[in-house]
Amino acid sequence: MANLKEIRNRITSIGSTMQITSAMKMVSAAKLKKAQSAITKMKPYANKLTELLQGLSASLDNETGGVYSEQRKISKVLLVVINSNRGLCGGFNANIVKEVEHLIENSYQNKQVDLLTIGKKGYDLLKKTHTIIDNKSDVFDELTFGNVAVIAENIMQLFAEGNYDKIQLVYNQFKNAATQIPTIEDYLPIKPEAGSDAKPNLDFIFEPSKAEIVLELIPKSLKTQLYKAIRDSFAAEHGARMTAMHKATDNATELRDDLLLMYNKARQAAITNEILEIVSGADALNN
Repeated sequence: MANLKEIRNRITSIGSTMQITSAMKMVSAAKLKKAQSAITKMKPYANKLTELLQGLSASLDNETGGVYSEQRKISKVLLVVINSNRGLCGGFNANIVKEVEHLIENSYQNKQVDLLTIGKKGYDLLKKTHTIIDNKSDVFDELTFGNVAVIAENIMQLFAEGNYDKIQLVYNQFKNAATQIPTIEDYLPIKPEAGSDAKPNLDFIFEPSKAEIVLELIPKSLKTQLYKAIRDSFAAEHGARMTAMHKATDNATELRDDLLLMYNKARQAAITNEILEIVSGADALNN
């Protein structure tokens, strides 16, 4: 029967899809383990460095080298949007795009908002409706601190030259393989630690001098913060893809089982009809 042939072809097609999604799940699981290890080891260092920087910035002024802590009236904003270069990872990219749209519509009305995208998918989704000053998709080809530091230096220069009054990072924070948290993180200007003032810094002796420490610590901290965010997003991407491929494999398995049941029922009905026709023909001959 043509119906049986059609069902058989669908079963074969779904079987091929299952093999692909299962293989992609295993590849993502292997990459996730490496990416998760990298971000887990890096987070304590990055968080402590940010904490030290926030504490130090409470006593900074522009003359001391605190250009990156200068609080300005916000009229021009740059959002650094971190996505992925590839799809097939569920709502990983779409969630960040929604977060960007929501942020622009609710927090930055009547303000100039430009985007710097890190990841091809984010660039493709946002370029039609927003101004994108640059796209750094190639950083994922070789994700190293040195390559990210170059991007961070460009962003820092844009702020120091007054091109933007505020810069934020928008990315997926890695929690576990099944959970990615869309995160908006302030990048520039540097804000003092909540509730901090100049008094806590009286307990510190600055060697060789506060100005020299600032010149070394702030750029390093900002580069590390961006690298951590990209690493976080990279791990979250593989977690999202592994979960998506796992669900796709499960759905394909369920659909294949349903088609096999349908195929067997149709085949049994066809056999029963053939038997009835043979029996009816034999009875007709006997009569």
